[in-house]
Parts: sequence; C-alpha cells; structure tokens
Amino acid sequence: MVEELQLRVSPREAANDMLLRQIVSTRMDIDANRLKAVLVTRRSIDARQRRVMVNVTVRAYVDETPPKSLAEPVEFRLLEPDAPQAIIVGAGPAGLFAALRLIEAGIRPIVLERGKDVDSRRLDTAAISRRGVVDPDSNYCFGEGGAGTFSDGKLFTRSKKRGNVGRVLNILCQHGADESILIDVHPHIGTDRLPLVIKAIRETIRSCGGTVNFNTRVTSLTIDDGRVTGVMTADGTRYDGPVILATGHSARDTYRMLADSGVKIEPKGIAVGVRLEHPQQTIDRLRYHSPDGRGRWLPPAEYTMLTRVDGRAVYSFCMCPGGVIVPAASAPGEIVVNGMSSSGRVGRWANSGMVVEILPEDLPERYDAAGPLKMMEYQADIERRFFEDGDGSQNAPAQRMTDFMAGRLSRDLPPTSYAPGIHSSRVDKLLPEAVSRRLRTAFGEFDRKQRGFLTAEATVIGDETRTSSPVRVPRDPETLCHVEIAGLYPAGEGAGYAGGIVSAAMDGERCAEALARNLDVGSAPISE
Repeated sequence: MVEELQLRVSPREAANDMLLRQIVSTRMDIDANRLKAVLVTRRSIDARQRRVMVNVTVRAYVDETPPKSLAEPVEFRLLEPDAPQAIIVGAGPAGLFAALRLIEAGIRPIVLERGKDVDSRRLDTAAISRRGVVDPDSNYCFGEGGAGTFSDGKLFTRSKKRGNVGRVLNILCQHGADESILIDVHPHIGTDRLPLVIKAIRETIRSCGGTVNFNTRVTSLTIDDGRVTGVMTADGTRYDGPVILATGHSARDTYRMLADSGVKIEPKGIAVGVRLEHPQQTIDRLRYHSPDGRGRWLPPAEYTMLTRVDGRAVYSFCMCPGGVIVPAASAPGEIVVNGMSSSGRVGRWANSGMVVEILPEDLPERYDAAGPLKMMEYQADIERRFFEDGDGSQNAPAQRMTDFMAGRLSRDLPPTSYAPGIHSSRVDKLLPEAVSRRLRTAFGEFDRKQRGFLTAEATVIGDETRTSSPVRVPRDPETLCHVEIAGLYPAGEGAGYAGGIVSAAMDGERCAEALARNLDVGSAPISE
C-alpha cells in the first residue's frame, strides 16, 4: 500500500527521517516496522509566524518497496543517418532543451555557440574577477549553458502554462541534478553542480547524433524569398536548415545584425537597479524571527520583495542566499553585476537584484534614434557610466544602503563577496534619477514590512541591468515563427519569451515542437 500524507512539522522533524517515520506511523496508526520507506515529495518552509514550520507531502510505503528514484527519465534515441537537420543558435537552456526535443522528433540539432565549453568558461570568468579582462565571447553571459550556468541555478518559475515544468526538472535530474529539485517548492541546483548537468546534456545530444560546436559565432542569417534557410558564421562557414534563435539576453551584436538585415524586432521593457548585499545572518534573523538566526535545521533564508512606485514595479530579482556577487559584463568598458550561489548556499552574504521596471516610453527622446534598439542603448549607457566611474577594472561603485537613502557618499564600505572589489561612489547619482528615486521609496517600504532590512551593514553595488532582454523578436503565437520570416524561431530569454532557466528550457522545447510540426517529420506534442 502506498499512501500520500500532508504534514506540518518542525524544521528538526523535517530534517530527520526517523522522526518523520514516527509521525507517519502515528498518523496512519500502524506499526512503524511496516513502513518500508517515507519519501518526501514536496517541501516548503512557512516562516509567516513566529514559529517557523515546514510543510511536507510524503509518500508512505507500507509493506511495499519504494522506487529507487523519484525521477522519470526521458528516452533519447540515436537519430537516423538521413534525419533532417535544424540550426540552434545558442547553447543556453532554450538551445539545449530545443536540441533534446528535436532529437525526440527525429531531427538532427546543430547547436552553434559563440562561447566556449563550460570548463573553459571557468578560466575566462576567473580572469574577469582577477584581472578585469572581459572576453566578449566567453564570460558570465556567453558560453555553454548560457547566463544561468554560473548562477544560483534557480528553477522556480511561474510560467507553468507554457510547458511541462516537471518534464524539464526530470531531464535535469536525469543528467545529474539532485532529486531535491523535484521536491522543493523553490528548487535550485547551484553553480557548483549546474556545469556538470550541462556537460551531461551536451553528451546526450552528441551521442544521439546531434552536433554542439563552440567558438562558433553566427554573424548573419541566410534568407531566401522570405524564408531563413541557414546561417553564416564568423569563419565563413554556412550551415543549412531552419533556425531556432536562442542567443540569450545579452547578444547585442545579434540584435544589431537583425536590425541591419531588416528583420523585424521591437524594444522591450527591462529592469534597472543594483545588487543589494546583506550579511546572511541579518536575513536569517529577519526572516526566521529569531536573534539566533536559522539555527541547525533551517537553510539560509531568502526573501522576495515587490511593490509599485509611481506606476512602475520595484522588486527583488534572483535572490542568492549564502551567495556571492559576480562581474557579469559581456564586453570591455562596462560594469554589470549579478549574483550566484553554490548548492549548499554556505557563504557569509546574501544578495539580490533590486530593480525598477523601465518601459520604452520612459526613455528620453534622444534614444528614439536607435529605433528598436533604444532599450539596449539605454542599458549600455548605464553600464558604461558605472565603468567610467572606476579605475578601468571591474571594481564596482558601491554605497552603504543607508547612505544611498540619504544621498551621500559612504565614508567606508562593509566587506563584500564581490571579488574584483568595490569603491565608494554615489551609486544613486550614477543610476537614472527615476530609478534611484523609486528604489529609495521601495527600500523604505520594504523596511516597514521587515524591520531591520534597511541597515548600514547592507551595500548597494551597481549596476544590475541584465534581468531580461531589451529586445523582443516577434513571432506568431501559433506557429512560433517570426511574424515576417518563415523558418526562423525566436526562443528563450534573448527573444523576449522567458525569464529564467526553466521558462527558457520550456520555450526552447515549444519552438522545437513547432519546427518539427512545420517540417512535418513527426508530432512532438507539448507534454501535459
């Protein structure tokens, strides 16, 4: 017999298998020896009240052997020698999951990635932190796995109607992710484990007959009579086939190429702000309502903040408990910061993006000349301004949170996780006035909701500008093809249709399915 139960238990009980078995046996009124296993299938922390509790869903196996794994792997078979091929530009989540879905549909994926493989990327990202050297083709944004590779590896998404979240999580488990991602309400992989998962996915693609090429930057589309028939790369090589465009949100040269080629693109709203860094102990004390912090049984605390100020959203983004802030510039001459954390989230600091919604109509008229690239140029101007404030390295402008609120230069700065270092500056002045003003109002509101959040021990570090793509590549909602050009499937974050690892993966799958239908090589329906 297998029975599912909903339990509300203490953090200590949730962390102890024996205690959970005792609770389940008492609830079911059976001899504990009959319980062959108690498997947690869902877990969430409830810290709304003074006493923190854990809500768990468990599966009790009575007189029955449990399965070896909660995961349900997907079978990927070797492609036929004469399988048709399709081109995928970009090896981020959208591109990799599109490739896997094409394999299921019997289509050979040719993945072209401008950056390097995930192991080689580590050397280039280290060079950014240690020497301030930014390789425009290999950095925290470009390379195998995309911008999410060296991040917290967050897998939570609200885009559940756009695809099968469970399928994506199962495929990640199949390729080495911990099964906790199937259990936790807010799952994450961690920057120490995600690269291994990505490499395993690459090997699945190759072992099934697909291709993954690194250091291969696409420079143009081949368009014949209103249809994309392939791409050209920087070394002059042509690849033929329909194209899934999954470049990620920072491929500015690709956006310029599309605009110069007459491919319809549109400006899209973005978010602009800072990375806010607290001591993790501070966040633990606030969120768990205890002067002692999280104690032995609870994980590092996280938070989500959201409000509206003067008609625009102000919110936390990619909160990284126990994490570090990293330099995320994708070209020389710019400062961009982002956050990441390991699977254990064991660091001394907590950081989060704190950003303000900016829409195309909010920009000064001088950006109108950039047409569909106006948001991109606005974004780039801010990043250059922050870079020019420094010494020519990736050392970032920073300000104590209280000084940001008061509009004054910080005399000194707290310790930071940001490896290239920080220097005292008027971050509030480097940001657009509308952004600083809204952040100040929001910080005050967040502190009223969570007393102690606004503190001199927290640091604002700028700038955080790469929350999403500044461009949307429009597509037909049914065919998922570009609205004017057949054979071109804009996908993922870079095209403006996703906002994280899972949503990008699901969108890549949808585009692969649409491509397969239009090639009429098989049906690859969206899983329910």
